[in-house]
Amino acid sequence: MAAKLDAKQELAQFTGSLIRRAQQRHVAVWQRIVSTEITSVQYAALVILSHKPGVSQREVCDELDLDRSTIADLVTRMARNGLIERSQSEDDKRRKTLRLTPEGQAQLVLLRPRVEGVEQALTTSLNAKECIELRRLLSGLLAGGM
Repeated sequence: MAAKLDAKQELAQFTGSLIRRAQQRHVAVWQRIVSTEITSVQYAALVILSHKPGVSQREVCDELDLDRSTIADLVTRMARNGLIERSQSEDDKRRKTLRLTPEGQAQLVLLRPRVEGVEQALTTSLNAKECIELRRLLSGLLAGGM
């Protein structure tokens, strides 16, 4: 006869439950080490814009796997906080392009070492090989699409 699982053990059998708990830990560590004002999604948008200046709002949306209303709110908040600037594309007036402001670039430089600190804090119980394997497995999970 199989031993009865407690609630925590039962929930640990579900990938989604573990991902949710890992995300909650990530947010708590992010706020403690990086910022309570710039979220990890905003940081990711800053990274994308540093690599692709003038990219469209839609392209950032696709890169971050966000929906249109979420990206619109994110861009509005980041523009209001002086991190990015929006402009209309000269080729297509319906297309909004995004660029880092000097403040956005400065924040990216300031936050990068802190983001590396989050990585260390989250993976402290794993060795280097396990960290690589975790990222590989999560990337594979995400590649499956919706």
